[in-house]
Amino acid sequence: MNTTETTPLRVAIVGAGPAGFYAAEALLKGREPVDIDLIDRLPTPYGLVRYGVAPDHPKIKSVIRLYERTAADPRVRFLGNVEYGTDLTNDDLKRHYHATIYAVGSPSDRRLGIDGEELPGCLSATELVAWYNGHPDYVELNPDLSIRAVAVIGMGNVAVDVARVLAKSADELRATDIADHALEALTSSQVEEVYMVGRRGPAQGKFTTKELRELGELKNADIVIEPSQLEIDGASLESIANNVVAKRNLDVLKSFATLASRGRPRRLHLIFLASPTAILGCNRVDEIELERNRLELTEGGIRAVGTGERSRLQVGMALKSVGYQGLPLPKVPFDSKRHIIPNTRGRVLDSVGGTPVKGEYVAGWIKRGPTGVIGTNKADAQETVTSLLEDDVRTVAKGASRRDAVEALLQERGVCFVQFKDWQKLNAFEMRCGEDQGRPRIKVTSVAEMLERCEVN
Repeated sequence: MNTTETTPLRVAIVGAGPAGFYAAEALLKGREPVDIDLIDRLPTPYGLVRYGVAPDHPKIKSVIRLYERTAADPRVRFLGNVEYGTDLTNDDLKRHYHATIYAVGSPSDRRLGIDGEELPGCLSATELVAWYNGHPDYVELNPDLSIRAVAVIGMGNVAVDVARVLAKSADELRATDIADHALEALTSSQVEEVYMVGRRGPAQGKFTTKELRELGELKNADIVIEPSQLEIDGASLESIANNVVAKRNLDVLKSFATLASRGRPRRLHLIFLASPTAILGCNRVDEIELERNRLELTEGGIRAVGTGERSRLQVGMALKSVGYQGLPLPKVPFDSKRHIIPNTRGRVLDSVGGTPVKGEYVAGWIKRGPTGVIGTNKADAQETVTSLLEDDVRTVAKGASRRDAVEALLQERGVCFVQFKDWQKLNAFEMRCGEDQGRPRIKVTSVAEMLERCEVN
């Protein structure tokens, strides 16, 4: 690429979550002069950091300070409340930018594929997380917390987060930035039993040790795990011989099994080697049928195999936490098997195993699948930006030199877009409201009110 060009390289990044911000940061550090638009369908930036990180994990959200520095760079412009495919189309991006990076994440959830999954009371953990974090799309979710027991299907960090929030008292959550509607509902929650159910054994849990340890620090709930559940088969022991995290997790789980009941209001049960085979109920979830599993060593690793032994859990809610998955974007190639945009080193391919689409790139979960933590997106985005800067993308849109062209187009279409300075007004308002109650912030959850507070109506 000719770095002597005086016209900045115009790049659109669709998605203003961690992957989008890390991609912008990588572009800013390159030798090429750049002009970047971070485009998001919500008026608020930061994606899953705002709407996916558990409210009682404020330290994880401190990464926002790094994103603020990126957003403050004059070469970066945030365009919130702008939906790709509607407010700005694929053709618009090709006309106004030299390159586009899709960083939209994996907004959907994987299905269990069992009978009863459509019953009221069967939700995804994705939905519940978005609800208690104040995502505008999920404010009206209204989960029924008048029930006595909840099953969380999964053994990853999201499952741990959801189980922990359900097991905590309202007083423990009151000092966080949990959405007001969720705090009110959780204050009157009648839940007493929370079951975490994993299809494989304790050696295969996907949670981090830090997240797991937090379950033992709950003030409102006892941890319940049968010692027999922690008997590890030889293949599992061999598989974790060099896995420090798995060994630490086992030590933590063994310590849980020795804890005596302290008579706390709630109980958090950890159940391994069990798979849901059906969700049962007439008009809502009443029970979950579980099949006992055994572990089998295969060429692909250790997998769970059903034994035919069945049991039932009486629960009023089932929360699926078996993974996120991406959704297709208008006029963008999609791998419907892996639920990602097909790519090689971040270059979008016209089909799985096909050839690169000039000027189109991908970063984050929609590039690689829902793996890793927030920081994983940094190296991922750097790889994508390296590919972009290696390519001759200036021929994609030779007229993409007017920075105000997209702004004029949005105004012409009547799109009420939010820039970073506008978001800062909303941010300051939320923090002032939180300060009055001794909380980090009180989130605005209505898009209409967001726009009002941003003063862009």
